[in-house]
Amino acid sequence: MTILAEVKKLGQQIWLDNLSRTLVRSGALAQMLEQGVCGVTSNPAIFQKAFSGDALYAADIEMLKQQGKNAKTIYETLAVADVQAACDVCRAEFDRSGGNTGFVSLEVSPELSRNAQGTIDEAKRLHAAINVNLTLLFSRRQTLKAYRAYAEGIAKRLAAGGDVRAVHVVASFFISRVDGALDATLPEHLQGKIAIALAKAAYLDWQEFFAAPEFARLAEQGANKVSLLWASTGVKNPAYPDTLYVDSLIGADTVNTVPDATLNAFIDHGKAACTLTEGTEEALAQLVETAQLGIDLETLATRLQDDGLKQFEKAFEQLLAPLA
Repeated sequence: MTILAEVKKLGQQIWLDNLSRTLVRSGALAQMLEQGVCGVTSNPAIFQKAFSGDALYAADIEMLKQQGKNAKTIYETLAVADVQAACDVCRAEFDRSGGNTGFVSLEVSPELSRNAQGTIDEAKRLHAAINVNLTLLFSRRQTLKAYRAYAEGIAKRLAAGGDVRAVHVVASFFISRVDGALDATLPEHLQGKIAIALAKAAYLDWQEFFAAPEFARLAEQGANKVSLLWASTGVKNPAYPDTLYVDSLIGADTVNTVPDATLNAFIDHGKAACTLTEGTEEALAQLVETAQLGIDLETLATRLQDDGLKQFEKAFEQLLAPLA
């Protein structure tokens, strides 16, 4: 049994946070699934890197330009095709799990990040062709808002006579950027600890929310729980172990989406153990100590979310420029 299969047995899915045409056509993605990878996430920054560095796109980009397609149409045409091709590779995993794993998803345009109705409209349009994901969460409050919105949507769908059994949602909670923003302001004994502590507290929130009677009534009618997805799990600080944000966050009903380097490192020397529920009292104490230092993690989360949106917007601009 591979280490990824061991993690899956503990209830967590490991997804790949990367996608390109070469990854799919070379068979590399299929090999990763054989090792135990359960799905794929993508975003504009990933596609910007793929389009600029993967020669397999050049002919199609030129053909679409000759057809008079605008830059966003070219991007979307290529990205949707790649996600669908990756879904084909993941189909066996999807079928084996009864439709609970094997997902590949795309984010809506970051240009719409401050346009709620525009985001909803684009998500609906894209969902007709592919999966979309809920991303860029940095705090417990933000994540609980996402759960409540999900539950309200499920309730409305059920009230309208809809089937919710095939509705699967992940909420992407970003990890390493929290430590990256905080470490310089913290005493040494808290450095590299707060992102993990925050994730463990968020998991406690998740357990409480989805065990509550309000959601239990929806679950009785076929509703699935939202899966907490750990994102930004590549280590930014080279002083930290390269598998820190994988080893420390393994728990049931969660997903960890990892970049290639982190995936390879975890396969090589990671540890498969249910760590997400270990040391929760210590984690909560660390969060209290952080607050006593005058650090408001919700304010930080708002800033990180805004910074993250700006990064996605910049990546999207860089992606579109050569397609124009």
